[in-house]
Order: sequence, then structure tokens, then C-alpha cells
Amino acid sequence: MTALDANGRKAAARTVARGRTLWTACAAHALHDGYTDLIYLLLPVWQAEFGLGYGALAFLRGLAAATMAGLQVPAGRAAERLGGRTTLALGTVLAAIGYLLAGYSAGLAGLCVALVVTGCGLSTQHPIASAAVSRAYQDDARGPLGTYNFAGDVGKAAIPGGASLLLVMMSWHQMVWFLAALGAVVAVAVAVFFPANLRPVSLGKKAEGRASGAHGGFPLLLAIGILDSSVRMGFLTFLPFLLKEQGASLSTIGSALALVFIGGAAGKFACGWLGARFGVLATVLVTEAGTAAAILSVLVLPLVPVLALLPVVGLMLNGTSSVLYGTVPELAPSGRTDRAFAIFYTGTIGAGAIAPILFGILGDAVGSHGAMMATAITAAAILPLAIALSPRLAAKASAHAPVTPAD
Repeated sequence: MTALDANGRKAAARTVARGRTLWTACAAHALHDGYTDLIYLLLPVWQAEFGLGYGALAFLRGLAAATMAGLQVPAGRAAERLGGRTTLALGTVLAAIGYLLAGYSAGLAGLCVALVVTGCGLSTQHPIASAAVSRAYQDDARGPLGTYNFAGDVGKAAIPGGASLLLVMMSWHQMVWFLAALGAVVAVAVAVFFPANLRPVSLGKKAEGRASGAHGGFPLLLAIGILDSSVRMGFLTFLPFLLKEQGASLSTIGSALALVFIGGAAGKFACGWLGARFGVLATVLVTEAGTAAAILSVLVLPLVPVLALLPVVGLMLNGTSSVLYGTVPELAPSGRTDRAFAIFYTGTIGAGAIAPILFGILGDAVGSHGAMMATAITAAAILPLAIALSPRLAAKASAHAPVTPAD
């Protein structure tokens, strides 16, 4: 065998391993995000079944979100000790067990236990799968990370949508058991196909210096991610009320939200690749300035133009996130990609849970239009942060060079 043939085989094997890593991560992301948003479908079912008030329902949703957000960093640490494949497979099984328990619940206490178990399992996916895709593709990871993020939106649409169809044919207990079985299938796929070696890579001195020099950029990136998540959740909180004020029916409001989510899925897929093509700064400036302008347009336009604009709003709202996720590996403190993703997701998921409360309090004080305008101002506030981040990314790019791992 010639050296050329050997190199060709190695390149082919690397391509296969990359593809296997990406699509397994996408499957896990779709399932976990689908499990997360399935709760929205189940809340009215639980309200009717157990006679729960809105406060109790809000507590259930917050409990699952808080558990998932709070355990991102511990999940990353568990992956360092047990390996990413084992941790993600166990987390997927745990999430499925949580829904299995929910099917046996007889009231609020049982649902609380079930959602805490599910939240524990869901906390493993984002830091581990993101880091795996990042390591598989390295400097070319922006586009694949966009695909990975797009898969999460597919799961958000497919699993609650499929569950609503299953509810026509079976009880909600049987439906969650069926989806728990689906989780077990995905867990087996993770155990078989996900890469085993996800432990931190030993870096040479040059790489360590580069990672250390990028450290100053990570807090800025995290701040941008927190504000971006806050804008997205604040907008979605008040959009139904604005549409209702314009005379939209409940079915129209549902269709409007679907338009936003469709645009959001497209934004996550496209902007990851656009970030790789045109750079982080240009993409973030366009998406955040576009978000602010689109939100202000929603405030002043009549209903029909607003509906036409909503897919573009969704694209802008969600597009930034793919660019930010793709930048995490570049600015990970000390090169610890798993830990950086865990911290980043803790901040963004936590902001997504807290922001609707803060904007809701503001809305009570200044009205829905004033609160929506505050989301546009928050989007505009990201622009100077992105400009401040740009020199750190430029320094990272200028310092980049092939690095041989230390022995």
C-alpha cells in the first residue's frame, strides 16, 4: 500500500467518523429538545387531569427548566470522568425514565419528581453533543454546529406535533410511555455510534497560550448569548398579546407562532454557515440589527404585513445563536470546550427562563408595547458587545496555526 493510499483511507475514515458524530449528535439534540418542548403540550392536559392552577403549571415548567439549566456544568464534569458517550447515553435514558414516571403520576408531587428526573437527563445533551461536533470538525465546525442546532428545532416541532397526533389514538399516559421508548432507542444509538473519546485533549504549549489569550473573549460571548436568549424569549412572550390586540384569532396566533418557529429553524441552519463564510461580527451585527428593526416593525405594522414578516423575524431571532455556539470552541477558556459549552448553555437556558418573568414585570408597568420595545433595545445593546468581541476573535485567528498535541 502506498503512502497516498494510506492517507486516502485515513481521510475517508475521518470523514465517516465526522458524519457519524454529527448525525448521532443531531438525533440526540432532536430528541432532547423535543422532550423539553413536549411539556408545553402536556401542561393543559395535566391541568384538566389533576385540576392544577396556573401557578402550579408554571412551577412545573420552571422546575424542569431550572433543573436542566443548573446541571449543565455538572454534566460536563461527569463527561470528563465517565466519557461523553456514557454520560450522554445515561442522560438520554434518564430523560426517558422521567417521562415514564410522569405516565404513572397521580398528582403534582409525582409530576415534580418526574420532571426533575427528566431535567437531569436533558442537562447532558447540550454540552456533550456540542463539544463532540466541535472536536470532530475543529476549524470547520461552524457549519456543522448550525446543522446540529437546526436538528434541535426539528425535534421541537416533530415530537410535540407527533405527540398531539398520538393523543387522538391513545391516552396521554400511553403517549408518554411511547415517547419514553423512543428515548431508549436513541440512547442505544448514542451508545453504539457516538464517539467514545470525548475527554479533554492534551494541548501543546502554543495551543495553551492561544486558549489563554482567548479567555478574555469568552465572558463577552456569554453576555451576548444571555442577551440574545432574553430577546428571543421576551419577544415570544408578548407576540400573542400584540397579535390579539390587532384582532387575531387564536388559530391565527398559533399560525403566527408556527411562522416564527419555521423562520427560526431556517435561521439556525443558515446562519451557522453564514458565520463561517462572512465572519462572526458581520453575521451578528446583521442578525441583531435586523431583530431590533423587525421587532419595531411588528409594533407599528397592521396584522397582515406582520404575519408576512414573522418568518424573517424568526430567522433573525434564532440566527445569532448558531453563530455564537460556533464561536464557543474558539474562545473556550484554557481550551476546555466541554466546560465552556456547559457554562454557555447554563447562561442562555437560564436567561430564557428568567427573561419572560422580567419582561412580564416590565409589561405590567409600561404595557405590552413598552415591553416589546424593551426587547428591541436589548437586541440593539448586543451590537457594541459584538464589536468589542471582534478584536479578540481577530487575535485568535492571527494566532491560529496547526498544533501538535503534547506527548
